[in-house]
Amino acid sequence: MHSMAPIVLVLLAAVLVVTLCRSLKVPAMLGYLVVGFLTGPGVMNLIPQGKETAFLGEIGIVFMMFTIGLEFSLPRLRAMRQLVFGVGFAQVALTMLLVAMAIAYLTGSPLTGFAVGGALAMSSTAIVSKLLAERLELNQPHGQLAIGVLLFQDIAVVPLLIMLPAFAGGSDTLWLDLAKAGGKVLVVLALLLFFGQRLVRPWFHLVARQRSGELFMINVLLVTLGIAWMTELSGLSLALGAFVAGMLISETEYRYQVEEDIKPFRDILLGFFFITVGMKLELSVLFGRFGDVLLLLALLLPLKLAVVFGLGRLFGHRSNDAMRSALALAQGGEFGFVLLSLALNLNLVAAPMAQAAIAAILISMLAAPFLIMHGERITRRLIRQDWMLQSLDLHQMLVAGMSKDDHVLICGYGRSGQALARLLETEKINTFALDMDPERVREAGEAGDQVVFGDAGKKEVLLAAGLMRAKVVVVTFADTHAALRILHTVREARPELPVIVRTIDESELDVLRQAGADEVVAEVMEGSLMLASQALLEAGVPPSRVLRRIRAVREERYDLFRGFFRGSSDETESLEESLVPRLLSVQVCGGAAAIGQPLGALGLNDLGVELKAIRRNRVRRTDFDDSFEISPDDVMVLLGTPEQLALAESRILQGD
Repeated sequence: MHSMAPIVLVLLAAVLVVTLCRSLKVPAMLGYLVVGFLTGPGVMNLIPQGKETAFLGEIGIVFMMFTIGLEFSLPRLRAMRQLVFGVGFAQVALTMLLVAMAIAYLTGSPLTGFAVGGALAMSSTAIVSKLLAERLELNQPHGQLAIGVLLFQDIAVVPLLIMLPAFAGGSDTLWLDLAKAGGKVLVVLALLLFFGQRLVRPWFHLVARQRSGELFMINVLLVTLGIAWMTELSGLSLALGAFVAGMLISETEYRYQVEEDIKPFRDILLGFFFITVGMKLELSVLFGRFGDVLLLLALLLPLKLAVVFGLGRLFGHRSNDAMRSALALAQGGEFGFVLLSLALNLNLVAAPMAQAAIAAILISMLAAPFLIMHGERITRRLIRQDWMLQSLDLHQMLVAGMSKDDHVLICGYGRSGQALARLLETEKINTFALDMDPERVREAGEAGDQVVFGDAGKKEVLLAAGLMRAKVVVVTFADTHAALRILHTVREARPELPVIVRTIDESELDVLRQAGADEVVAEVMEGSLMLASQALLEAGVPPSRVLRRIRAVREERYDLFRGFFRGSSDETESLEESLVPRLLSVQVCGGAAAIGQPLGALGLNDLGVELKAIRRNRVRRTDFDDSFEISPDDVMVLLGTPEQLALAESRILQGD
């Protein structure tokens, strides 16, 4: 009989370990790897290690590559062809050659060297892409370089899977087989890109017109898994097909909706993939062949790091970008397991060597999150030139900022930042902007905009941009963590300087205000305010009165608009959204504990709940104080988070 016990234990272990990782500020994927090791064959043996389990984990990579594809477009991929087929090809070929020579010298078998070299040349698409995406580094130069190399590695798996059996069997038709496989790959990708561009948009239009969230979600899964399946049939990887699917949808207006819909599947299944990877670690192999594992680790981490760094410099990338890409790609990857398994079945690699290689790849994957997280710090220590380049950047920024005085310092030059700069320009107010997107900075700079590349979260960058001479700082991107860093720096350097911060809704208003923001502009609130003002004008309210009303709402920090009644048609909320204050109507039914009690005795304020209104005898009242007594059938309108509202409702009805 089937038992739920193993599943429940695995989920419990995942929640506990990942929670611990979050508390220690360690990547959650390390927690999943540990869970896989603990629940796998190596320790508790709760999860069977088979093809079905591995395939389910691989679907997580499919959704990860799909979301990365959403960040790309066909023109952008064409622009990256040097990275993919230049740096990527050179990295795979050179790493394989060097590792193969070393292994062949140690074992006396060139075929063993070729198989192990192919396995160690691969990097983990799942780990690198997930961490770069979480750290918002996919669009930075080192992120682009890393993704370009990973894409070629996914393509290189196909000829390697053909060459290994051919070498093992002494096939005379190797080149013919490779030519056929290459032709099939080109045909499949060309058909997908050519017809996909023409079919995806009208197909999504057709589905979207049905106005069904369920149907739209099913369609996203169909397109993602369908294209991945087609590429798998042609001999390519599922991950590469998913990347193509995401890239096709990125050309449509449904990109952002699709990205939100796919997140739950991606995160859950990708977590399961890391669990399946952790299951492969065997302590007996680690201790029994410790010397071989260390040797392979030396061939993997330092060697691949040196290869990627050298190629990055050779292809014209800056030292710091090349080093950070090398740190991201130094580890082994999931396709290494596939190649080693095939080589083991073909007797190209002895079982002890294969097990040692798998252990080395796993250890390198465990080290990968730390290498990526601390990549910038490691780069500064290893490359003195990086300090010089950063100093040069700061010097250039300082030169540009020296000409500015009494200017508005704009942090973030996206759509909001550019709109702000244009409006200030009409009033002859100087601006100076910082942005982390090099392409945007280049294009805007060529157009004459006052914007430079720089991280506004760093104190030295803000100072070089003229923080000490600015008249106001505006944070135009809705990233609370980055805004808090900027506020901390500004308040240390110039406590009196006005700072205006943009945010999405009212959930972060108090946090940003407490951190020192003079004004916090909430997009949702401002949109509602503008909508209300237009409605008031159309309803015949005098413009002067409308302006006074708008000013009053802003002065009260949108207090009038805070909270909303949530409906069944609203989308499932995230953890952050669950902290947004909302409204709840509580009817005081007969027998409720609050009947006859004054408001002050209920202690709603102690729970963090605000009483916005009381409806009695169909009349809505806001003129009440702590002595106001509750009567049967009163409807109390409360404002608070879901947890606070639940406690308040219980206190009103039951007296708890």
